[in-house]
Amino acid sequence: MNDEDIIRKRLLVDGDGTGDDRRINILLKKFLKWYNSDESVDKKSSTLDQLLSQVSQCEYAYTKSRLTAQMASSELNYYENISKQIENTIQSVKEEIVGTKEDFKEAKVIRKNRLEYEVLSKVINEQPDRKETNEKLGKLKKELENLEEKYTQLEEKLEMRRKQFHVLFSSLHQLQALLDVDKQDTKDIIDISLEGFDDDDDDIQILTNKCDVELMSTD
Repeated sequence: MNDEDIIRKRLLVDGDGTGDDRRINILLKKFLKWYNSDESVDKKSSTLDQLLSQVSQCEYAYTKSRLTAQMASSELNYYENISKQIENTIQSVKEEIVGTKEDFKEAKVIRKNRLEYEVLSKVINEQPDRKETNEKLGKLKKELENLEEKYTQLEEKLEMRRKQFHVLFSSLHQLQALLDVDKQDTKDIIDISLEGFDDDDDDIQILTNKCDVELMSTD
């Protein structure tokens, strides 16, 4: 069995197929018909021009599919990098939260000490004035001032971190939304690139313009 018989048998068994397979199968059928025809030289020349035009279309479809695959691969790498960045950011946030909890515990201790001082100060003030008592009260007052200053600093630090966390989580939500949109756009592009192409020149021009736009976007 020669190559021509093999091709004919495959076409009869498989049919035209879909997409690129259909285009190639139709081209093979036309080639076999042209090869075995008894048409005039002029007629065969015209048919040959049509066959060459369809070969060009097949080459264009192959190039289009290859470029689309490359673009999808680049998008995949981009999403992987973004995913790693998000994981690192989340880890940093967790560490900041742990640190903030420790600061909050310390702030609670300072507040407790301040309340105890106020109670003690009230008791001391009710007692007769004594030199030793006044000295203790002065020391306690100075300690309280130091504690209040530290408490104020911690309160400011906690407020700043609350604002930072709010901005960070808002940015993460916005980034996730953008990623979802980009993934859907990439899926739509791949679905479109796999659809069958018509043989009309207008469709070929439209696909050529679309390919140029996608190449410019990839650059």
